[in-house]
Amino acid sequence: MSAFAHAVRRITVPVILSLAAMTLTGCVGQGEYDNLYTANRSLTARNAELQRERDEARAALELLKKSMGSGEGALAALQKENAELRRLYDKALADYKDLDARMAGLDFGRLDPTTDQALEALAKQYPGLMTYDPNTGMLRFASDLTFDSGSDAVKDEAKRALSALAEVLKSSSALQYEIIVEGHTDSQRVSANTQKRHATNRHLSAHRAISVIDVLGNMGVPYGRMMAAGWGEYRPLVTNAPNGNTPQNRRVEIFLAKGHSTGSATADVAAPAPSPTKATPDRSKPPAKPIDLTK
Repeated sequence: MSAFAHAVRRITVPVILSLAAMTLTGCVGQGEYDNLYTANRSLTARNAELQRERDEARAALELLKKSMGSGEGALAALQKENAELRRLYDKALADYKDLDARMAGLDFGRLDPTTDQALEALAKQYPGLMTYDPNTGMLRFASDLTFDSGSDAVKDEAKRALSALAEVLKSSSALQYEIIVEGHTDSQRVSANTQKRHATNRHLSAHRAISVIDVLGNMGVPYGRMMAAGWGEYRPLVTNAPNGNTPQNRRVEIFLAKGHSTGSATADVAAPAPSPTKATPDRSKPPAKPIDLTK
């Protein structure tokens, strides 16, 4: 081996050994780097996930705050509505007590002979539509002949009968009586379409009684002599059928009764005397409908 070859050998071997050492040392550093890189990626992903969860939690909190706010508003609205219902209930109760007192002061029984005979003849003129009970001074109109189903509009035939009744009520012999008009229904529930005007059977019966009063009022019977009541299904003549459809219980009853003082009943039809406290009844529109006692 030449001297040059030996010199090259002496130089090459250490270089190779150094390169090998550097290579081995470099492999260990790369592994640590890879581990750190993997850990960093994992932490970055976890951080992103936590940020997403934080954002979702914030959004949920805002939604909860809004819901709580709307809930408080709804509660306030319900409390206001409850107070209004309580006010209406108290007023209705007062009206009911007043009605009860008025009814207690009325005398139901046989009428004077002239009025009795006139009502008897009227009932015979309209058989099927009405009947007359002389013992209580009551005319009973069959609702199915007086109104269409679910309606409070008086049919034409019934209007003609009520027009004839108005003439009797305006006669001198009948001026001593107050007129109580009571509506009745069966227990069949009102339809969804009917509920748009009459929420319950109670409403329907009261509205029908008022419609009868309107017809009589338009025929000249003073409104001050007439009172409307609606019993709904709560005063049946016969037991209601299982499905509620019971024609006998659908009716309007008109009572003539003497009050403790009949002066107010006759004063409405007398020539009006000048008085600041006596107002002529406004017949351009029907009187306000009474408050219903049902919920």
